[in-house]
Amino acid sequence: MPPVSHATSEGRGEDRWLLRFEVHLPCAYEALWPALTTAEGLRGWLAAADVLERRLDGAVTLCWLNSGASDSGHITAWDVERVVEYTLAEHGRIRFHLEPVGTDSTVIRFLNEREGSHDDRLDSLAGWHHHFELLETAMGGHPAEWSRWTDARWAQLRSSYASFART
Repeated sequence: MPPVSHATSEGRGEDRWLLRFEVHLPCAYEALWPALTTAEGLRGWLAAADVLERRLDGAVTLCWLNSGASDSGHITAWDVERVVEYTLAEHGRIRFHLEPVGTDSTVIRFLNEREGSHDDRLDSLAGWHHHFELLETAMGGHPAEWSRWTDARWAQLRSSYASFART
Protein backbone atom coordinates (compact mmCIF):
# COMPACT_ATOMS: atom_id res chain seq x y z
CA MET A 1 0.00 0.00 0.00
CA PRO A 2 1.41 3.42 -0.88
CA PRO A 3 1.95 5.65 2.16
CA VAL A 4 -0.28 8.40 0.75
CA SER A 5 -3.65 7.56 -0.71
CA HIS A 6 -6.13 10.00 -2.17
CA ALA A 7 -7.54 12.38 0.38
CA THR A 8 -11.12 13.14 1.14
CA SER A 9 -12.66 16.57 1.37
CA GLU A 10 -15.94 17.99 2.40
CA GLY A 11 -17.55 21.36 2.17
CA ARG A 12 -17.98 23.34 5.37
CA GLY A 13 -20.13 26.13 4.01
CA GLU A 14 -19.58 28.43 1.09
CA ASP A 15 -15.94 28.36 -0.04
CA ARG A 16 -14.79 26.52 3.10
CA TRP A 17 -13.25 23.03 2.99
CA LEU A 18 -12.02 20.30 5.28
CA LEU A 19 -9.33 18.15 3.67
CA ARG A 20 -8.33 14.82 5.24
CA PHE A 21 -5.34 12.58 4.63
CA GLU A 22 -4.29 9.37 6.28
CA VAL A 23 -0.58 8.81 5.74
CA HIS A 24 1.14 5.53 6.70
CA LEU A 25 4.91 5.80 7.18
CA PRO A 26 7.37 3.04 8.09
CA CYS A 27 9.01 4.91 10.95
CA ALA A 28 8.47 5.32 14.67
CA TYR A 29 6.48 8.35 15.73
CA GLU A 30 9.42 9.57 17.82
CA ALA A 31 11.44 9.87 14.61
CA LEU A 32 8.56 11.51 12.74
CA TRP A 33 7.74 14.19 15.32
CA PRO A 34 10.80 16.38 14.56
CA ALA A 35 9.91 16.39 10.83
CA LEU A 36 6.61 18.06 11.74
CA THR A 37 7.77 20.36 14.52
CA THR A 38 11.34 21.58 13.93
CA ALA A 39 12.74 24.05 11.43
CA GLU A 40 15.18 21.47 10.08
CA GLY A 41 12.51 18.80 9.82
CA LEU A 42 9.94 21.00 8.09
CA ARG A 43 12.51 22.25 5.57
CA GLY A 44 13.10 18.68 4.41
CA TRP A 45 9.59 18.22 3.03
CA LEU A 46 7.30 21.22 3.50
CA ALA A 47 8.62 24.72 4.09
CA ALA A 48 11.26 26.83 5.78
CA ALA A 49 10.20 27.79 9.29
CA ASP A 50 11.29 31.43 9.45
CA VAL A 51 9.65 31.63 12.90
CA LEU A 52 8.79 28.58 14.99
CA GLU A 53 8.02 28.94 18.69
CA ARG A 54 7.56 25.30 19.63
CA ARG A 55 4.78 25.62 22.20
CA LEU A 56 1.05 26.17 22.43
CA ASP A 57 0.19 29.65 21.07
CA GLY A 58 3.74 30.06 19.76
CA ALA A 59 4.24 32.08 16.62
CA VAL A 60 4.96 30.36 13.31
CA THR A 61 5.89 31.65 9.87
CA LEU A 62 6.36 29.15 7.07
CA CYS A 63 7.89 29.96 3.69
CA TRP A 64 7.12 27.40 0.99
CA LEU A 65 10.41 26.84 -0.80
CA ASN A 66 8.74 25.54 -3.96
CA SER A 67 6.78 28.77 -4.47
CA GLY A 68 8.21 31.44 -2.19
CA ALA A 69 4.81 31.98 -0.56
CA SER A 70 4.94 32.85 3.12
CA ASP A 71 2.23 32.37 5.74
CA SER A 72 2.12 33.28 9.43
CA GLY A 73 0.00 32.25 12.38
CA HIS A 74 0.15 30.38 15.68
CA ILE A 75 0.49 26.90 17.08
CA THR A 76 -3.04 26.09 18.19
CA ALA A 77 -2.45 22.54 19.48
CA TRP A 78 0.71 21.03 20.92
CA ASP A 79 0.72 17.57 22.51
CA VAL A 80 4.35 16.42 22.38
CA GLU A 81 4.95 13.49 20.01
CA ARG A 82 1.25 13.21 19.30
CA VAL A 83 -0.51 16.34 17.94
CA VAL A 84 0.65 19.60 16.43
CA GLU A 85 -1.66 22.11 14.80
CA TYR A 86 -0.69 25.27 12.99
CA THR A 87 -3.37 27.86 12.23
CA LEU A 88 -2.13 30.11 9.45
CA ALA A 89 -3.63 33.16 7.77
CA GLU A 90 -3.72 31.71 4.24
CA HIS A 91 -3.50 27.93 4.71
CA GLY A 92 -6.03 27.78 7.55
CA ARG A 93 -5.86 25.13 10.25
CA ILE A 94 -3.41 22.31 9.55
CA ARG A 95 -3.34 19.47 12.09
CA PHE A 96 -1.06 16.45 12.31
CA HIS A 97 -2.17 13.68 14.68
CA LEU A 98 0.34 10.84 15.05
CA GLU A 99 -0.72 7.32 15.95
CA PRO A 100 1.93 4.64 16.45
CA VAL A 101 1.36 1.28 14.79
CA GLY A 102 3.60 -1.17 16.58
CA THR A 103 7.12 0.08 17.21
CA ASP A 104 8.24 1.02 13.71
CA SER A 105 5.28 2.48 11.87
CA THR A 106 3.11 5.58 12.26
CA VAL A 107 -0.17 6.84 10.86
CA ILE A 108 -0.60 10.59 10.42
CA ARG A 109 -4.20 11.68 10.50
CA PHE A 110 -4.02 15.06 8.81
CA LEU A 111 -6.68 17.77 8.58
CA ASN A 112 -6.60 21.05 6.72
CA GLU A 113 -9.57 23.33 7.26
CA ARG A 114 -9.35 26.30 4.93
CA GLU A 115 -11.19 28.78 2.81
CA GLY A 116 -11.08 28.84 -0.96
CA SER A 117 -12.79 28.06 -4.21
CA HIS A 118 -13.25 24.60 -5.71
CA ASP A 119 -10.01 25.18 -7.67
CA ASP A 120 -8.18 26.17 -4.47
CA ARG A 121 -9.41 22.91 -2.91
CA LEU A 122 -7.98 20.87 -5.79
CA ASP A 123 -4.70 22.80 -5.62
CA SER A 124 -4.47 22.10 -1.89
CA LEU A 125 -5.28 18.40 -2.22
CA ALA A 126 -2.54 17.99 -4.84
CA GLY A 127 -0.10 20.11 -2.84
CA TRP A 128 -0.54 18.23 0.42
CA HIS A 129 -0.40 14.88 -1.36
CA HIS A 130 2.88 15.84 -3.01
CA HIS A 131 4.34 17.17 0.24
CA PHE A 132 3.43 13.93 2.03
CA GLU A 133 5.32 12.02 -0.69
CA LEU A 134 8.26 14.33 0.03
CA LEU A 135 7.89 13.58 3.75
CA GLU A 136 8.20 9.86 3.06
CA THR A 137 11.37 10.50 1.06
CA ALA A 138 12.76 12.82 3.76
CA MET A 139 12.13 10.19 6.43
CA GLY A 140 14.14 7.80 4.26
CA GLY A 141 17.12 10.15 4.52
CA HIS A 142 16.57 12.19 1.36
CA PRO A 143 15.15 15.65 2.13
CA ALA A 144 13.67 17.68 -0.70
CA GLU A 145 16.10 19.49 -2.98
CA TRP A 146 14.10 22.65 -3.49
CA SER A 147 16.44 24.01 -6.19
CA ARG A 148 15.29 21.09 -8.39
CA TRP A 149 11.58 21.57 -7.74
CA THR A 150 9.20 21.34 -10.67
CA ASP A 151 5.42 21.39 -10.75
CA ALA A 152 5.22 18.19 -12.83
CA ARG A 153 4.20 15.82 -10.00
CA TRP A 154 1.84 18.41 -8.52
CA ALA A 155 0.17 18.80 -11.95
CA GLN A 156 -0.33 15.02 -12.21
CA LEU A 157 -1.89 14.90 -8.76
CA ARG A 158 -4.07 17.95 -9.46
CA SER A 159 -5.39 16.31 -12.61
CA SER A 160 -6.11 13.12 -10.69
CA TYR A 161 -8.00 14.96 -7.95
CA ALA A 162 -9.96 16.92 -10.56
CA SER A 163 -11.07 13.72 -12.30
CA PHE A 164 -11.81 12.08 -8.96
CA ALA A 165 -13.97 15.06 -7.96
CA ARG A 166 -16.12 14.59 -11.08
CA THR A 167 -17.07 11.02 -10.22
